[in-house]
Amino acid sequence: MPPGAPVPDGAGARASAEDLVRDFNQSLVRMLQLRLGSYDDAWEVAQEAYAKLLNLGNETTISFHRAYLFRIAQNLATDLLRRRAHTEQPAPDGVDLWPDPGTSPERSANAAQLVERLPALLAELPYNCAEAFRLVRVQQLSFADAAGVLGLTERMVRIHVARALTYCQERLDGITDEWEEEQS
Repeated sequence: MPPGAPVPDGAGARASAEDLVRDFNQSLVRMLQLRLGSYDDAWEVAQEAYAKLLNLGNETTISFHRAYLFRIAQNLATDLLRRRAHTEQPAPDGVDLWPDPGTSPERSANAAQLVERLPALLAELPYNCAEAFRLVRVQQLSFADAAGVLGLTERMVRIHVARALTYCQERLDGITDEWEEEQS
């Protein structure tokens, strides 16, 4: 097509895309291959970067296409590396050798004793404190929902739950100490 000839609608974008691939594909793929460690992944990310750039539909972006293309490719490569890091975490060595803490008879007996003792501990607390704990920790309501049920502010419910947790932890630590002394 001669330089002064009218460009059919859409042909300019196609020509720009072809120029873009021809001019920068090799350096883009090399840069991505260094970053990703795989030619296949680099090629796929490069293709996705071209698609994203061209789907913008704005011819003015083509004027600074090289920098923009490489930035898009870098972002896509970063996303790929993050997905890999998240999904491809190896299991620690010897996981199958770790004992299941729930299978210990002593631990099960201790847990049963603690659960058995919890209602008595909650009965020792003021009503709002115990009820906030029951609603949030036992019935799994949000702090806002528990606040609505109790007619308190969400902040006050949080304070009550924290107090109940602290009180129960202190009392249960004493029970655990007693149980360990009995076992000795």
